[in-house]
Amino acid sequence: MIYDFILVGHGLAGGILARTLSEQGYKLAVFDTFKANSASRVAAGLINPLAGKRFAKSWLAEKLVPFAIAFYQQIEKEFNVKIWQPLPIFKFFSSVEEQNTWMGKSSNPAIQEFIKQVHLRLPFSESINQDFGAIEIAQSGYVDVNKFLDCLLVALAQSHLLIQEFFEFSRLNLNADFITYKQDNNTITARKIVFCEGFQAINNPYFSWLPFSLNKGEVLDIKVDNLPAECIYNKAVYVLPFGTDGFKVGATYNWREINEQPSAEALTELTERAGQILKKRFVVTKQAAGIRPAVKDRRPLMGWHPVHHQIGIFNGMGSKGVMMAPYLAHNFVANLQGAKLEPEADISRFLKYFTGI
Repeated sequence: MIYDFILVGHGLAGGILARTLSEQGYKLAVFDTFKANSASRVAAGLINPLAGKRFAKSWLAEKLVPFAIAFYQQIEKEFNVKIWQPLPIFKFFSSVEEQNTWMGKSSNPAIQEFIKQVHLRLPFSESINQDFGAIEIAQSGYVDVNKFLDCLLVALAQSHLLIQEFFEFSRLNLNADFITYKQDNNTITARKIVFCEGFQAINNPYFSWLPFSLNKGEVLDIKVDNLPAECIYNKAVYVLPFGTDGFKVGATYNWREINEQPSAEALTELTERAGQILKKRFVVTKQAAGIRPAVKDRRPLMGWHPVHHQIGIFNGMGSKGVMMAPYLAHNFVANLQGAKLEPEADISRFLKYFTGI
């Protein structure tokens, strides 16, 4: 049997690309080894169209956000499961000066569709520090990433080949019209291969020239009694209602220590910042860390190898895979039929770094 694609990796990027390819009738063989602390599995799954320190409009938010929401709603319908939780984000102001800044920003047509309201005053709360008001962000919420990926894995195993082992580059052979991967007792043949390995892409001999800028992110699970759960709270960190009686707090960004071990420094940072939002006492029940496959120019990486055109990559979404991957997977698959890749995501922008392989 000849597969259309071998996909390596089934985190957010790989899982969504596999799903999108499958919907178009392509036959897949997918390599994946479950890892509880992968960046995808650790992530809170936040969709926030206005992000960053300045809460500017996220790249292509006007395309990415509605496409992603529709994608997850379709998954819910198909699998009869709740994974998408739409919730407004309340970004709390720290001062009157910040109020004034946002009053001016809110009139910008580029972000108006994502601003539900600017609250110069909010009612007194026994739970939340909201003395200076907040901007209320629309078209936001979170995806239960673990439940989502588990659904995709079940469907994948039913209709495609799921190989639960590490991919070894020494077993891959390239030919003009197809590729082969030799297992101990079997040879897999496919027309193309796409790597969706997350941060492990830095060890990929075909794409090691791409300028990844890995960073470590840590999140907390906390318990808080009687904290209202009808929105996501944000001030330096988010406090996000998750499950029936818990909240997630995150996230840190650490470019210095690229490892997957939870740190005391992140625990201190997250608890202190959560304490700036919450008036109530909370208890930390879990701490997790993952490595994000971010890129130096903060744009994703997708496209085809400049020499070996049967080898592709779909990666580099950093902390925004939940929001970016559905639309970009659609664009990637459309490229197979001749559509252009989003230019700011196309790996051809980094050809100056390619020295040949």
